[in-house]
Amino acid sequence: MLDELLVEHRGAIRIVTINRPDALNVIDRGLHRQLLDVWHELDRDADARCVVLTGAGRVFSGGGDFAFLKAQHESLDLRYLISHEAGEILRAMLNFRLPVIAAVNGPAVGPGASLVLSSDLIVMSQRSYLSDPHVSIGLPAGDGGALLWPYYLSMARAKEYIYTGERITAQRSAELGLANRVAEPEELMTTALDLADRLARQPARALQLTKRAFAKHLSLTAAAIIDFGLAAETTELGADEHISQIRAFLGDEKYDALEVSDA
Repeated sequence: MLDELLVEHRGAIRIVTINRPDALNVIDRGLHRQLLDVWHELDRDADARCVVLTGAGRVFSGGGDFAFLKAQHESLDLRYLISHEAGEILRAMLNFRLPVIAAVNGPAVGPGASLVLSSDLIVMSQRSYLSDPHVSIGLPAGDGGALLWPYYLSMARAKEYIYTGERITAQRSAELGLANRVAEPEELMTTALDLADRLARQPARALQLTKRAFAKHLSLTAAAIIDFGLAAETTELGADEHISQIRAFLGDEKYDALEVSDA
């Protein structure tokens, strides 16, 4: 793996770290591809029994990189490619054979929140929060929000948080059933690794087959929801309403200065 996504071996546990701390772990083109490849790489790791997913620094993931977003504004071909890749990331996580524990060290926004909710168990730092602001920036919640949030919350709650983009604190996440545990920031990784060690010592085949059974809940509805949501998002990424929202958020001068690349 490149430096933007680190994989550390700790016995039977694999720690996957989103490693763009100076950029608040926002997802650019290279990281997006690695977030797909890593699950296939780990699936072939015969000695692995559990994965902990976290972020370097003070943020789990700040969402999408603005230069990467602008590149998609300008290229329909890139939008199609990234839409397909985003769907494959979701499917790869849903079908991944090992249990994944999200150790949410800080804010998890947009696609970062989708990575968290695609995990099996969630441990949140007290300074973290979840938020999906897709609608607030003029986009459908296509990369996981419409699929994942209703499985953790009531439909009414899911709609409220997706429609408004409101932040959900760690404590509130635990109250709503979005998080399994909340830890002090300095105890987050210890808490997550203790839980991972407990899972790693469970009978491997029984645990993995049980995870596959749980995954059927989402898999049965994932195809229609993911395909519709990502198709809608692909269309709206080129729409004036969305681009004007990004320009308003960044300012025209900063938006125009963004250097884009589809590499």
